[in-house]
This record gives sequence, structure tokens and C-alpha cells, in this order.
Amino acid sequence: MAASYNGVSVPASGARIGYSNGRYQVPDNPIVPFIEGDGTGRDIWKASVRVFDAAVQKAYAGKRRVAWYEVFAGEKAKAEFDNWLPDDTIAAIREFRVAIKGPLTTPVGGGIRSLNVALRQILDLYACVRPVKYYRGTPSPVKHPERMDIVIYRENTEDVYAGIEWEQGTPEAVRLIEFLNKDMLKGGKKQIRLDSGVGIKPMSVTGTKRLVRMAIQFALDSGRKSVTLVHKGNIQKFTEGAFRKWGYELATEEFRDKVITERESWILDNKDRNPNISIEENANLTEPGLEFATEEFRQSVYKEVRDVLSAIYSSHGTGGWKKKLMINDRIADSIFQQVVTRADEYSVLATPNLNGDYISDACAAQVGGLGIAPGANIGDGYAIFEATHGTAPKYADKDVINPGSVILSGVMMFRFLGWNEAADMIEQGMERTIEQKLVTYDFERLMEGATKVKTSEFAGHIIENMSAEVLSVSR
Repeated sequence: MAASYNGVSVPASGARIGYSNGRYQVPDNPIVPFIEGDGTGRDIWKASVRVFDAAVQKAYAGKRRVAWYEVFAGEKAKAEFDNWLPDDTIAAIREFRVAIKGPLTTPVGGGIRSLNVALRQILDLYACVRPVKYYRGTPSPVKHPERMDIVIYRENTEDVYAGIEWEQGTPEAVRLIEFLNKDMLKGGKKQIRLDSGVGIKPMSVTGTKRLVRMAIQFALDSGRKSVTLVHKGNIQKFTEGAFRKWGYELATEEFRDKVITERESWILDNKDRNPNISIEENANLTEPGLEFATEEFRQSVYKEVRDVLSAIYSSHGTGGWKKKLMINDRIADSIFQQVVTRADEYSVLATPNLNGDYISDACAAQVGGLGIAPGANIGDGYAIFEATHGTAPKYADKDVINPGSVILSGVMMFRFLGWNEAADMIEQGMERTIEQKLVTYDFERLMEGATKVKTSEFAGHIIENMSAEVLSVSR
């Protein structure tokens, strides 16, 4: 371990988090790097760290503490080191493994397109994890926001976010279009217009399966009821459709004794309801309209039914499948209206990169918006917890912005570290503060009878309410 990074000494009072055999070893005084963030990030971090430290102190009576260690990215790094993302910042996060950050600006001009994306790609933080749940009292545009309690696992390194694209009119774009039109699309009706910009959408078996694996393991560990693969495979069959296919493969190959696919559940339920049902009758119930299909397709469904019953009826039948984790899938555009109309039917969503970006924001809009939407980027051995909103520079240093996104990202971090007592305390304190209508301007303007408070004051009320929660528990 280096003595300093970016010229800042490592806290002597802290210890590094270890990692071996897929597990983190967390000391009682972990060194946690933080990136303050740009714009409103400065106010948000000042408020958030007060809440974090108060929760740890109250939950563990001084037996645990976080040794915070500032590292640099964004405008602060550019001003001090003439580098948007210094190598020492990456090195420190690698060394200490778990970090938290505020919002970062996207540099204008050449170089890094997005600091957030760069951190994910450099550290191979392949899962963007966004829990979305309702806190009582939060203003919402829907009638039943309390139905929302979803955790989104979004693939973080592939899809269009890989940034593989060529600008219209460049020699590279012209060359690629010529190759595609004359070689790959030769003889077909499809042709790419010559005045197009071109992007590549890679989606791999590796990227898909490790993301789905993490989502399923989380669902099993936390007692969730289902994992839904979200895709646009009806149109993009070899990328989005493959995501669906590979996700099901991973689930049934690695978690066979713990999961049931939705389609398997239909087959088993048909057999449970009528033990004497024939393969053909079962297939017709499983695949409505089968009588109008081709003979080849009918035979494939008959085979599917036989294979499922032969493979798992003894272990999953006679109602046993109802106790398993359900693996299903939904088309991306359909899920948008379903998370509004019946969010309580979904629990964990596993998505490709772009779909997950849209869906996580659509879900967050129902339970307070991005101002209190937490997020994390997690890989094998490293994790960065972060605000999901932007820097909002016009509100910078005015002590007015909602710090909820970073505060709840800290809740995620504490749960990740196994410090659930501190996490619970923060959540309870925030919910009580919102119920008391002591909120920042973004909520105050949407809540009748609310009192507008500053960023720092909101943090103070959360801390006070944590204290009240402790007293109520002790009684």
C-alpha cells in the first residue's frame, strides 16, 4: 500500500478492505475513498458525510468508524493536476476497493467522454445496481408509489455505451459503410445510407452471464421473488434476444435447484392440476394457438414439455416450483408501462445497458426522482457507490440541493459492507424527516404544508431523527 495518492497521505487510523474467494473482508475502520463531486457535489458531500458518520457512531457506539480518504476526479482534479481522472485516483480505488462519489461533470471537448463511464470501464464495474423504493411521505405522480420496490441490475460495459462509433462523413465511417453494404449486406434489400454515422452494439455471453449471475445471487440472498430479463429481442434478435437466451441458460445451468423459469412453471402447473394430462394437452395449454403452428414447431413444443417434466418434475413439481426463484422476461417497451401500472409484480430486473438506463430513471420518477435515487457500480472485487443525478452547476455552493441520492448510495454502501444497522438508521431518519415535511426545495414545491430547508439542514434533521429512532427502539 502506498503512503499517499495524489499527494494526500493515506489515513493512518484506517485499514484496507480485503477481498478473497469472492468475499470482502471489512475491518471496523475501513479506509473508504471518496470523490466529492462537481457543482452541487460539494454541498451534497458535506451533508452526506455528516449523516454517515452520525449513523455509524450511533449504531456502533464508537466501535466502528469510516476513515474517509479524498481522491480526485472531475473539475477539482483538472484544476489541481491538469487531469480529469488522475492515475493515482484509480490506484487508490483499486487499493481500498470500495469508494463513493458525488456527481461528476462530463468534460467538454476531446479526451474522456464521461468520467462515470471511464471509471466503470477501467475498473470493469460491470453491474450498475439501482434500487428503487418508496419512502413514506415522498411526493409522487402515481397513486400507489408504495408498490415500487425494485432493484435494477444494468449491464455496465457493453451495448451502445461501449462507445464504438464513427462520425458521419469521416473516412472510417465511409470505409465501414462500404464494407457493410458491399460485403455483409450484399444481395439483400438492406443498405446503410451513405450519409450515416455508424455505431456498434456489442453484447457478449461473458458480459450477459456475469450480470445475470450477480442479479440472481442478490435475489436469492435477499429473499426476492423474481428476476426479470428485460430486452428488445423481438427486434434485435442476436444482441437483445441473445441477452434473454444467455440469461435463461445461466439461470438453469448454475442455479437449477433454486430457480424456475416462467415457462417451466406453466408446464409443471399443468401437470400438478391434472396428473394424467398428456404431453400434447400440456403443450397446447403452454403454447396457445399451437394447433395453427407448423408441424416442426409443434414437435419442438412437445419435446420441450417432455424435457421439462423429465428433468425437474421430481424436484420442482407438486407445487415445489412455487418456492423457487422465478426467472422470466419482458420486452423493454412493455416493462415501461408495467412498472407504472403494476410495479409490485416485479422485484429484480436484469437489463442490457441502454434499457437499464431508461428504466431506472422511469422507476425513480415515481418515488421522488433522481434527487433521491441511489446507485452503485460493482465488479469482482471493486465497487463505487454514486449519485445518479448530474452536477446542476447553477445550484452549486448554494446549500439548496437534495442530498438524498448520495445519502442513499451510502446506505447501499453500508449494506454492501455488512453494516446493516447504520444503513437502517439512515433510512429511518430520512423517511421520518420526509414525513415531517422538512425537505429541500425540489420536494417542498410538490408537498402541501412543507417547510423548505437547506441541504445542510436536511442532513441535520435526518441525524436528529436517527437519534429519535434510537430512543424509541431503546424504550
